[in-house]
Amino acid sequence: MITIAIANQKGGVGKTTTAINVATALAATGSKVLLIDLDPQGNASTGLGIGTAERERSSYDLVIDQTPVGECAMPTRIPGLHLVPATVDLSGAEVELVSVDNRTDRLRRALAHEAGYDICLIDCPPSLGLLTLNALTAADTLLVPLQCEFFALEGLSQLLQTVERVQERFNADLGILGVVLTMYDRRNRLTDQVSDDVRSCLNELVFEAVIPRNVRLSEAPSHGLPALIYDHACAGSQAYMKLAREIIARLPQQRKAA
Repeated sequence: MITIAIANQKGGVGKTTTAINVATALAATGSKVLLIDLDPQGNASTGLGIGTAERERSSYDLVIDQTPVGECAMPTRIPGLHLVPATVDLSGAEVELVSVDNRTDRLRRALAHEAGYDICLIDCPPSLGLLTLNALTAADTLLVPLQCEFFALEGLSQLLQTVERVQERFNADLGILGVVLTMYDRRNRLTDQVSDDVRSCLNELVFEAVIPRNVRLSEAPSHGLPALIYDHACAGSQAYMKLAREIIARLPQQRKAA
């Protein structure tokens, strides 16, 4: 199993939308995919149509109580895609982890012997706290959604500094799968400028696929469906399918590196 953390300390960048739709696209290729909702807001769980009443076990149990993945994961409407949902209990996990031994290593231990899936995606909270550190410590590689806005590069530099610290202290094998530009609006000149700046700084690390601002992407979560299922022909879905193809092409290199 290769584990991919989807992280950005800034909220509202399309992180959860990316997690849901990339997981769906990877499952459509025949891979057995596990999505861990590590965000206390639980948006990935809601976006896959999993109501709060259905979430008997959660990522809180996985991290805090070290409950086996098999007891926490549940099937979704998407064949081949299982979810470890988030519950409100997760909002207190940051505080609880402070006093726990090996507090940054809890998720890695919980996933260490999991062999039932090909790919695990972790939807991280929009912060660089202990939950995100657990995800980065457990992950083989990192996928960064980056909104095309003025402060994007500043936030990205902070995240990359955190990655370096994680590599030094907790997970020397952590790689960076790539950066995906989200909320792209061709009508806005600033969008093109940010895109050019990011590509000039990070070169091939930036995916060719660009996720546009798209009404159907915004509507899909309210129906409890990934956009790829809600409207597979919309511009947002087409962009995520292109992104998934690029991710698949890069994964063999990540497995080799790991």
